[in-house]
Amino acid sequence: MAVFVTDVQRFDPSATSYGHGNNKVDNAKANIIHSYIKSLPRTPQVQIIGHGTVHDHEGISEITLKHGHHSSSHTTRISAEDEAKGATPFFRWHMDAALYALDPPKTVRYDDGTGDELCVPLGTTAFTSGRVMFDILPKELKSVVVRARAKYAPHPFEWMGPTKARSTALGIESEHGLEKSLDELSPWTEEEIKVYPFNPVTGYLHLMVHAWAIQEVFIDPLPPNAKTNGMLYPDGAHLTKLKEVRELCYTMQRPGIAPNLVLKKDLMLWNNRGLMHTVVGHFAKDQIRLFHQCNLAASDAPLVPSEDDVRAVHEGIDEDWELL
Repeated sequence: MAVFVTDVQRFDPSATSYGHGNNKVDNAKANIIHSYIKSLPRTPQVQIIGHGTVHDHEGISEITLKHGHHSSSHTTRISAEDEAKGATPFFRWHMDAALYALDPPKTVRYDDGTGDELCVPLGTTAFTSGRVMFDILPKELKSVVVRARAKYAPHPFEWMGPTKARSTALGIESEHGLEKSLDELSPWTEEEIKVYPFNPVTGYLHLMVHAWAIQEVFIDPLPPNAKTNGMLYPDGAHLTKLKEVRELCYTMQRPGIAPNLVLKKDLMLWNNRGLMHTVVGHFAKDQIRLFHQCNLAASDAPLVPSEDDVRAVHEGIDEDWELL
């Protein structure tokens, strides 16, 4: 397992701890991830994930693993009868990140009124590209993406604990107001709250936002001399109402999880600043699944797009308007 950690460190030699902190999730029962992962004793950067009871594995005499089921966190529930026929939803679209203190055959039913469905292997991980998600946006939303920064809640996986998700697993329903108040969370400081760009520098323009954990949005004004025709938030904005924040994120991200854009196979290695992912499916009590996962908290924070990137996006928008 130490070799596994070394392989991941090739991408960031200064990274040393698991993305949520070594052994931190094991001892944090208020964290919603606590139920699904277990650190290996000898290499706490590596997590055991799966389903069922496993014996004598990597220094652990016995452990019972739980595959996430949507009934624990979604607003809507697929019936047991439909599950028996093979229906399942996505569970939780995300990128691997603590977002606080540390830097980041079944049929899937969307059940959002579109009729979208996706055939997937049992228990697989589904992926979608942040680059494609950005590229397919209309010009007015591309403009927002390159100007926006997401402020995440302190200890977001505690804060979101009681909430319920949309049927597509792409964010949380806002009507219920179930988020924990900030004074109910583990001790936190303003300095450790994370504010990341919607569009981190990756070599290409991407859209990468954790729609479950986001609390506020900062949007910069349009660049000088940019045309304002049809543009959203031309003078900039600070969005603090959760419903508005979540609706904006959903409008941007939902097109990117269309069935034809979802990769439905497990990957050995992926760019966590360029791909979003979610588990799918559900297991019977007597079914066993076991795998290891290693992600390390980065030694650097995501960078905002350069002035040239922002200018290029808006110059393209201006050219479009000239053609109208």
